[in-house]
Amino acid sequence: MSGIAVAQKYQARIYVTLRPSVLDPAGTAVQSGLQHMGYDNVERVRIGKYIELTLSCVDEAAASQQLNLICDQLLANPVIENYTFELTVNK
Repeated sequence: MSGIAVAQKYQARIYVTLRPSVLDPAGTAVQSGLQHMGYDNVERVRIGKYIELTLSCVDEAAASQQLNLICDQLLANPVIENYTFELTVNK
């Protein structure tokens, strides 16, 4: 048996949202539209992004580390956005 690690496929669900201190004009517009439609009980709307991707890594720690880099470098603007992700084994 060799010591070569076999890559595992992981499914990532990534959520990117504006930081709470950043104004969200799109969210404000949606909230206003909802109120005009009679949905007066909607108090706050924030608009974000949802991204799914599949990646192959030797383990979950490596997949998480790579996802953090991907989010910081491309998928989110760390100055104005936060991100979270869920990672599951892709069967």
